[in-house]
Amino acid sequence: MNSPTPLTAPALDLAVRVGCELVYETSAPTPALVTFKPRQDAYQSIRQESMRFEPELAATEFEDDHLNIVYRLVMKPGRNALRYDAIVMVPSLTEDFAWRDEPIPPHELPASILRYTLPTRYCDTDKLLNFAWKNFGHLPHGLARVRGICDWLNKNIEYRTLSGSPNISAYDVIERRYGVCRDLAHTAVALCRSFNLPARYVSGYVPEIAFLNPGVPNDFHAYCEVWMGGRWQVFDARWKHPRIGRIRMSAGYDAVNCAFTTVYGQAALTHFEVWSYQIDPAEVGIGDPVDLSKRLCGTTRIRWPSPAGAPC
Repeated sequence: MNSPTPLTAPALDLAVRVGCELVYETSAPTPALVTFKPRQDAYQSIRQESMRFEPELAATEFEDDHLNIVYRLVMKPGRNALRYDAIVMVPSLTEDFAWRDEPIPPHELPASILRYTLPTRYCDTDKLLNFAWKNFGHLPHGLARVRGICDWLNKNIEYRTLSGSPNISAYDVIERRYGVCRDLAHTAVALCRSFNLPARYVSGYVPEIAFLNPGVPNDFHAYCEVWMGGRWQVFDARWKHPRIGRIRMSAGYDAVNCAFTTVYGQAALTHFEVWSYQIDPAEVGIGDPVDLSKRLCGTTRIRWPSPAGAPC
């Protein structure tokens, strides 16, 4: 097996405030799983964080089979508020800095990675084999093929807000030609798996660093990661160009493994708020109100914090 190309860890020089507040109304004790906390790694480091489960909900933390951090709790009858708030340090580099064009054949993949080549409920690769080979079989295997898949999806699948459905698979998205980020991610994953490229569905926070929002409401964002060169690499069919400051929250076979809440019973989601924006850590801290007037992102250029707000 060839050794993967080493990658120097980048400087984490930008601060992003991320978080969410979810409010559920229930009529009886209702078990739930909650996934909203990012993992620490070489590309994202939690500097500050706070978590609240109200009213006095006892939560236990565990790590699932995909290494996601999950909280297990039982919501009480009435109003239940689940809130997470964090300041995360990220690199000021577009995510393609970590791309390596080094696809690995199936017989050389680690056992823990091989499973991400198989079809799943929403990534129904088996139904898309002919389509995949017809449209992308001519492209060089590896980075060029992954980029070709994402470019085709960006051009041919209309992003339509509020069109998502838990009943839609990658095959259905290709048939109907529109969807939300979840659908684009599922389809990119399924098409990559058609060529034995390990791919996984990812959910996270994406701030608007050096990016102008076309009017899409702030939300959790779904995209995909492909295993090449001995590491997971980020690709996103929703956008034409790589982004800066993306923060991974959860990953898995498909959206089933990445739900922000999994409820075992009946619960009405009455409030849903997500935030993700670059801040000056000298001016904004955990506990401050979420205030988008203090964000540094949302422009075509990176805005840098004051020297006093530089990373510790």
